[in-house]
Amino acid sequence: MKPVLALVGRPNVGKSTLFNRLTKSRDAIVADYAGLTRDRHYGNAKFGKLEFIVIDTGGFEPDATDGIYKEMARQTQQAVAEADVVVFVVDARGGISAQDHDIANYLRRLGKPCLLVANKAEGMQEGMQLVEFYELGLGEVLPVSAAHGQGIRSMVEMALAPLHLPEVDEDAEPVDDGTIKLAVAGRPNVGKSTLINTWLGEERLVAFDLPGTTRDAISVPFEREGQKFELIDTAGLRRKGKVFEAIEKFSVVKTLQAIESAHVVLLLLDATQGVTDQDAHIAGYILESGRAVVLAVNKWDAVDAYQREMLQRSIETRLPFLKFAALHFISAKKRQGLGPVWGAIAQAHRAAMCKMSTPVLTRLLLEAVQFQSPQRSGMFRPKMRYAHQGGMNPPVIVIHGNSLEHVTDTYKRFLEGRFRKAFSLEGTPLRIQMRTSANPYKDKDD
Repeated sequence: MKPVLALVGRPNVGKSTLFNRLTKSRDAIVADYAGLTRDRHYGNAKFGKLEFIVIDTGGFEPDATDGIYKEMARQTQQAVAEADVVVFVVDARGGISAQDHDIANYLRRLGKPCLLVANKAEGMQEGMQLVEFYELGLGEVLPVSAAHGQGIRSMVEMALAPLHLPEVDEDAEPVDDGTIKLAVAGRPNVGKSTLINTWLGEERLVAFDLPGTTRDAISVPFEREGQKFELIDTAGLRRKGKVFEAIEKFSVVKTLQAIESAHVVLLLLDATQGVTDQDAHIAGYILESGRAVVLAVNKWDAVDAYQREMLQRSIETRLPFLKFAALHFISAKKRQGLGPVWGAIAQAHRAAMCKMSTPVLTRLLLEAVQFQSPQRSGMFRPKMRYAHQGGMNPPVIVIHGNSLEHVTDTYKRFLEGRFRKAFSLEGTPLRIQMRTSANPYKDKDD
């Protein structure tokens, strides 16, 4: 699991700017206005061989008792609870404040690893300007500039040092013992824990008719017909506006980590409620992470023929980007339709780990081009020369040639369909990358 860093501090000290710097994105809104960030914001970050999840939070007032500030404080408290390390951000130019003391007192009581970072320190001499921050009692003060990128790498290394993370050898082959990691994901109360209990034949997980019963990602070993599985029951992800109970917010980061670490994700839908926006959001998380996926509609026995027809239409219109996934209709409580789901899971895993030889890929590519050439763009017509596999889980196909930047998305989908059919890639995303050869005459004079 990736370690989690939470950025905490009073309003307008530059937490969102630091978040954007760490994630190399512009996901967090940044402006010279106090209190702009209110909800927690999650992002993936990578510095060298160090990968981690970073959480941006709103301005923190630990003792807030009412209004929006109380809700912002609850958000930040949950971010701190989720984090392995807390990065306490202060304003090097604005100096120390009473609110900084309140936050420091709160963090000291928790006893969690904490790094004190003085932001906006560009152009300042280290020394006298930062001395006052030592009275917060959180140890060394690290000057950084999120806006200019100064001191960020040192900050990440110091923040993650207490965790004693093992050195990752990027060239080493991962150890594979044949176990398939299967995460069961979905909205709250769709029957995830009930389904796993049915598979296991025992009440291993708490199942109750109340949304949000599961708070963490629970891992259970399981073996079926000689194949070892690691079943991961995730907490339900629900729309932000629907999450009121503070402890339920603790579930989000664990669920995202579980999806990312799985080989296959079983996305469970509720037949009685149809396909919602949140189902589409969860499907988006799975697709973005590149995981193989199987769709299962639970509580199928509880709906009539008309509802079934409308639900199938809803899946086609709301989740068109998961057309590659197998769809099954089940009842976890009544043990109906569960057998074929295992076949779909095995197929999805095989497809995700499929090995494709370069000669076969190149032959399929050239046959596809002969059947239908890519569209000309002005003076240029893309010319595809050969293809090879660039990765697994999800499978990646890299195509080499000239002027490939002009290949349309429509043509990429055409190629994807040909490759999927040839290699039976049902249940897994497929990524196609275009690499254009360099023009040797580009920089030469006429």
